[in-house]
Amino acid sequence: MTGSFGATCAHGSTRFAVGAPEASALWLCIFEGTDEQRLAMRREDESWTLEIPRNLAGSRYGYRADGEWAPERGLWFDPAKLLVDPYALELDRRFVQDPRLSEFGADTAELVPRAVVPDDFPECPREPPRFAPGGLIYELNVRAFTKLHPEVPEALRGTVAALAHPAVIAHLKKLHVGAVELMPVTAWIDERHLPPLGLANAWGYNPVVPMALDPGLCPGGVAELREAVAALHREGIGVILDIVLNHTGESDALGGVLSLRGLDNSAYAHEPDGRLINDTGCGNTLDFANPAVRRLALHTLRHFVRHCGVDGFRFDLAPVLGRGPGFSRDAPIFTELSEDPLLADRIMIAEPWDVGPGGYQLGSFPGTWLEWNDRFRDDVRRFWRGDEGVGVLATRMAGSSDIFAKHCRSVNFLAAHDGFTLADTVSYAERHNWANGEENRDGHGENFSWNNGTEGPSDDPQVRALRAADIRALLGTLFASTGTVMLTAGDEFGRSQRGNNNAYAQDNPVTWIDWDERDRALEDHVAALAAWRADRTGWFAQFPEQGVWENLDGEEMSVSDWEQLSTRGFVFRSVDPRRSFTLRVDRPARNVEMSGPG
Repeated sequence: MTGSFGATCAHGSTRFAVGAPEASALWLCIFEGTDEQRLAMRREDESWTLEIPRNLAGSRYGYRADGEWAPERGLWFDPAKLLVDPYALELDRRFVQDPRLSEFGADTAELVPRAVVPDDFPECPREPPRFAPGGLIYELNVRAFTKLHPEVPEALRGTVAALAHPAVIAHLKKLHVGAVELMPVTAWIDERHLPPLGLANAWGYNPVVPMALDPGLCPGGVAELREAVAALHREGIGVILDIVLNHTGESDALGGVLSLRGLDNSAYAHEPDGRLINDTGCGNTLDFANPAVRRLALHTLRHFVRHCGVDGFRFDLAPVLGRGPGFSRDAPIFTELSEDPLLADRIMIAEPWDVGPGGYQLGSFPGTWLEWNDRFRDDVRRFWRGDEGVGVLATRMAGSSDIFAKHCRSVNFLAAHDGFTLADTVSYAERHNWANGEENRDGHGENFSWNNGTEGPSDDPQVRALRAADIRALLGTLFASTGTVMLTAGDEFGRSQRGNNNAYAQDNPVTWIDWDERDRALEDHVAALAAWRADRTGWFAQFPEQGVWENLDGEEMSVSDWEQLSTRGFVFRSVDPRRSFTLRVDRPARNVEMSGPG
């Protein structure tokens, strides 16, 4: 039982260990209902430990730390603050925002969730990832995906368990989904400005600690996630977790004292004068030059592989992992991941940008990683909008070899959780984010979108037909592209967020998927595209062999022809007999056609 952080039960005893190198005293707080028992812990170098000769599995606990309160110097010790164990795996309630969280001397025991002492979770069988690059990733918001699903029992709607329901799995299999990518399932706290506006965080990208599952999304805890993963695996569908290791919900200097801030504020990156570095845009940035931060991150990933069986991870604002403070693809965390026996074969996907200096790092991650390719999204949209040439489109569809020179590592997508939905991309020229309470200033200002003559919903048959053709052309471009492809849940049947391109605070029908009103003809069209691609996934996992490029009149072209043909399209014919393939992109006709043997 020695050496591990968190709460560990073994041989009839329970050991608690937490890092707090600058604290002067630390207490373990055991709760029975509202009754709190405080037990002094013993310092061991930079950590504090306590072993209790009882198995306390299922008990609720937290910590309190004493020391100097000097926020201007990065010291936030206040024994009035109940602190969540950074290594917590389950919580007994959700986080709530409250001014008392940041007030010195204000007791927060009634506000802050208690961690649950974990039992001895069974380990999942050690198996290779279910997903292979080149396949289809399906990004989904767990709550929004099934909140309105008519076939899912009401008690399960909006939870991780609902992902194992036969109706949900049937839909995923219809689309030939290779892996679901779950938006954050760990517990988060609302940003401070949201409760006064009557809003709540709907996406989950504001966690307090990295492993504790959200009791609202996953009320059955680790077992619920493990069982859902196993059910999807039985159907050949992998599970990728969207994980947030770049910041925590303790926010900026005015934020709450909930966990790391009250235990070890050195986990956050600071300027030489002590100010918090904000490379995430969320108020703080975890410091991956700090070995303690990397240890917590690695423990987090191992936990989800070992105890839940997940196939991989998508890292939000991934350049933060390589900062020390500047980004390096040779940063220690990348070596540690590649050498870890549990993690080395997992699917790793980077969101390759943050808002810090030099934060755009598309193409700079290790050669085994996949990367979200926003250049694909933007250039494909610009082509079909009419302001980009076929040369750029061909490069994007061929795997973006100008960015990923050695290995085809592109995750191609048209829309994601942030930004316009696919249907809104062809229906709104401007963002419509007034419901977010920020006077329509939030979200991307340039979306390379268009409205086909009228903003928003339209009953005009001609407008509707043009939008339908545009959506099919965009989807054809996606499914014919080299690389891994990603589709966001609901885009296969025309979901809309009413022009809101930053719906992170809309936990309501704006983001909840309306299964009754879906465009079933579009859904069937996407299923056919996905089936065609699924039969040929190997074609799209590597850069294409040389082929013959023709214009739409059947005349062979050279690279110098691209500029003259920028308003029309192209035909590509593969010369590789192992994967004979013809692709026709016709912009005037708003059409993409693919053909090739099964």
